[in-house]
Formats: sequence, structure tokens, C-alpha cells
Amino acid sequence: MGSSLNIAVLGAGAWGTALAVNAAGRHRVTLWARDAEQAARMAAQRSNERYLAGIAFPDKLCIADEPLQALPELAGRSDLVVVATPMSGLRGMLSLLAQGAMPLAWLCKGFEASLDAASPGLLPHEVAQQVAPGLSVGVLSGPSFAQEVARGRPTALVAASTQAAVRDALVDAFHGPALRVYANDDLIGVETGGAVKNVLAIATGLCDGLSLGLNARAALITRGLAEMTRLGLALGARAETFMGLSGLGDLVLTATGDLSRNRQIGLLLARGQTLAQAVESLGHVAEGVYCARTVVQRAQALGVDMPISQCVVALLDGRLAPADAVAALMGRDPRDEMRQAGEYASRT
Repeated sequence: MGSSLNIAVLGAGAWGTALAVNAAGRHRVTLWARDAEQAARMAAQRSNERYLAGIAFPDKLCIADEPLQALPELAGRSDLVVVATPMSGLRGMLSLLAQGAMPLAWLCKGFEASLDAASPGLLPHEVAQQVAPGLSVGVLSGPSFAQEVARGRPTALVAASTQAAVRDALVDAFHGPALRVYANDDLIGVETGGAVKNVLAIATGLCDGLSLGLNARAALITRGLAEMTRLGLALGARAETFMGLSGLGDLVLTATGDLSRNRQIGLLLARGQTLAQAVESLGHVAEGVYCARTVVQRAQALGVDMPISQCVVALLDGRLAPADAVAALMGRDPRDEMRQAGEYASRT
């Protein structure tokens, strides 16, 4: 392992806080909160009771509430910057930090909402290429719940970047006895897996909420993995990435774990709540709700068939009732999906 690093984590939600707590046992970590009142509470309580109640901050974890315009200076003093905003905040943060020379990674999983009707939504690295092409960037992803990482439970993540320096910085920052970090240069595949699994988790939560059984859940997860892989291959990813932590691993966790916000959305819809009621009851961002439509738009632009994601969008839009959505999800022949995956693989 390398020497102690200066790490800036920009965003004090559950996941950003969990990683800051984990890394602060070995490194000097600054956790930045946009909300000055929240930052003051965290500094006084030495915890983030809003998102990670009961998790004490290590001594090396500093809390910052600098205004946005001061973040380039904070980033410039850091060996690694971790952007822990939702997908909707990534473009603005990258634009602000575009002139930096430090390695930078994001935690968000999803596609950016389409900026206009003519252009499909972008993956995070595509946003970076638009607004901060000079930055050295990557993503930290994989099957993980913030509460478990903050409590030091065994977890494995993927540090993905096309640049070895970024992968190395993420491994040095976060790899430890309980949190294992594995490097991967397939940035497209890791990002695609992280985005699509959130949409599929809504479908699986719906299936479980209607008490369709474990057989139905297994079928849905398996077919969802094929769907995810088809889109990834069309975007330029490698097939084997989807059999790893950021594909199959993250999908299984998010689709079956009750700490998953996206799974909870499906469960609540199955119980008769409206989408607005379900989102409000969570109190946290469920990225699958916001990127499902963009996933389908991007797939359609590439000629990729994604029937599960299409059903999720119809459900979220109110065009399908929960029971009808499940009937549509389970009504296709899975052999068609396997054949299509093979066709996409043969083109790459």
C-alpha cells in the first residue's frame, strides 16, 4: 500500500460519507457538504445523522463547507478527488474542476438525462469528455451499501479508468482489510453495469412485491443481466465485465438487498403507492427512477432491445399497472435474449 494521501470527497450523502469514513482510518480526508447547516451539524456531532445515523467519524476526517467557487482550490491540494454527487450534479462539478491536474473519480451510477430530444443521455465518462476533457478520470463502482462500508463490513469494489494513474490512486485510497478494490480498464462496461442495474432492481422489487416467488426473481435477474450486457457491448464494453463485480455482482445486490432504494421503489409500487409517494417515502435519491427513460432512449438509438427496461419506464410513467408490467416482463422467450447477446458479441 502507498503512503497517506490527501483525499477530498465532494458530497456528503450516504455513499460519499461512507467512503470518507472508511478512508479516514488510513488517510487525511476532507468531506465537503454543499449545505452549510448540514456541514455544521456533522462537525459538531462528528457523524452524519441525516444519512448514516450512528456512524462516528474518525479523527482524521475533516468537514468542509466552502462555497462552490472555492472547490478548485480544495481539489488542487488533494492527491485524489472523489465526486459523490448524484448523476444530475456531475456535469456542474466536472465543469468547475475542469482545469485540475489531480486524479478524479465519481461514485454516481446512471445516464445523464437527455439535454435535448435529439441527443440521448450520456454516461459519466462521456459527460467528462464534453466538459473536462483534460481531467484524469474514472469511477469507483461495484456491489455496495453505504451502511455496510461505513461499518467496515467486507466489500469488494471496482476502480475503473482508462488511465492507470487513476486506477492506482483509487486502489491506494480505498483498498484495505475489509474493503477490497480491484482495477479494471473497461470504464464503459463498469459504468453501464452500474446504470442499468438500478433500473432492473425496480423490476425485481416489483416482482417480489407481488409475491411471484424466487423462481420469477431468478429469471428476471438472469434476463436482466443479458439485457445489460447487450447495451454494454453496443456501447463498446467487454462482455466479461458484466460477469464481474460491477455487472452481475452489483445487479444481484441491488435487486435482492432490502437496503436498495431502487428495489424499494418496485416494492412500494407493487403495494399500490404512486411513484411520487414511493420516492417521497424513501427520502433519498433512487437513481433508477431518474435514468430509466434515458437508458431506454440510449438503447433505442443503438438498436438494442431492452424489454425489461422498457416495461419499467411504462410502469413509472403510469402506462402499465404493476400486474400488467410483470406479465409483460415474464412473457418473452429468454432464448431470444441469449441469441441477441451472441449477435452483439460477434460484432465487437
